[in-house]
Amino acid sequence: MAVINLTNLNFEDEVMRSDKPVLIDFFATWCGPCRMVSPLVDEIAQERSDIKVCKVDVDDQGELASEFGVSSIPMLVVLKNGQISAKSVGAMPKEDILALLDK
Repeated sequence: MAVINLTNLNFEDEVMRSDKPVLIDFFATWCGPCRMVSPLVDEIAQERSDIKVCKVDVDDQGELASEFGVSSIPMLVVLKNGQISAKSVGAMPKEDILALLDK
């Protein structure tokens, strides 16, 4: 499944009304650790049809970043049924990202 770029306009439909768990990657294009995590998130999106994978560019979507209390990036958030089930800040290996989905 393709990665969805989240905005204020599509957040409600893509995340809050999702019937699948949602992995959100909060990132910025200038962030080195974000550039390490981004390809892993893309891989997960291609490999897992049972989840929805989204990205939020914090520079373009400051309001969404504020709603989630993003103070450091990369930040990964997993939502299930519209509720945060896991959150992690900083670069991590793919196995750790997958482990967030199981929390």
